[in-house]
Amino acid sequence: MNVIEIKNLKKYFGSVKAVDDISLTVEQGEIFGFLGPNGAGKTTTIRLILDFIHKDTGFVKIFGKDSHQNYAEIKKELGYIASEDTLYENWNGLDHIRLYEEVYGKSKNLKELLLSFDYDPQRRVSELSTGNKRKLAIILALMHEPKLLISDEPTSGLDPLLQNRFYETLLKMNKKGMTIFMSSHNLGEVEKTCSKFAIIKDGKLIATEKISTLHNKKIFNIDVIFSQKVDPLVFKNSGLEIIAISDRQFSFKAKKDINDALKIISKHHLENIEINHASLEDIFLEFYGINKNNNNQN
Repeated sequence: MNVIEIKNLKKYFGSVKAVDDISLTVEQGEIFGFLGPNGAGKTTTIRLILDFIHKDTGFVKIFGKDSHQNYAEIKKELGYIASEDTLYENWNGLDHIRLYEEVYGKSKNLKELLLSFDYDPQRRVSELSTGNKRKLAIILALMHEPKLLISDEPTSGLDPLLQNRFYETLLKMNKKGMTIFMSSHNLGEVEKTCSKFAIIKDGKLIATEKISTLHNKKIFNIDVIFSQKVDPLVFKNSGLEIIAISDRQFSFKAKKDINDALKIISKHHLENIEINHASLEDIFLEFYGINKNNNNQN
């Protein structure tokens, strides 16, 4: 069953094509990553899914129902973590929690979430750090155990320890049946949690793949120290890309079979060698042509 179904979705703001003919599906039980640089159209897509803004063309279905016509019904089974927290500054955490329980009913997992995220609900929101505001937003989104969680850059403002706590909580709730749609510009975040992902750039989808498929696009980083100086020209047309050279030390990128790369390198006497899989970010940039310098633009 498709929990989210998007077909030919478009949203233009004048000449800006914020979302340009996007189609994708998210199946029940998936953790689906929605990747792209800041400004690529991720947040606009989420706002269209949630019917916060109206589409120009196309359709969005959630749980098989039109997201605009049936939003009141859909909302009962939906959790949402916005990219920027929308909390009442003069309220404390308990005030927010009581409001959510009035809407969704008494929470069965509230105590567990408060303990897991080490959050004190007695403090007024205006007194909270950015990280603690984020904790409250996460707790509010998860406390009614939604069938579908939509989150937009959910770990923004959290320290690494709490980021990992968030990932653990997502995976635990996913095992209980929750479907998750998570936007991010952080490839490592998606790698830790997601089973499938889509990449958006300039409002257009440029790829939709399983995480396992991305791992199969093998790239190796090879750092070598040769026993004596080696002419870089000997590696021309070898399939090895030279990334850096310093005296006898070479850094290579290999996109072919690692055994072939080692055969070429081992023709020269080695003093030391270190081989690592390229990060998902490197693979992402290599295969999908995203400019790394644009990944942190607003």
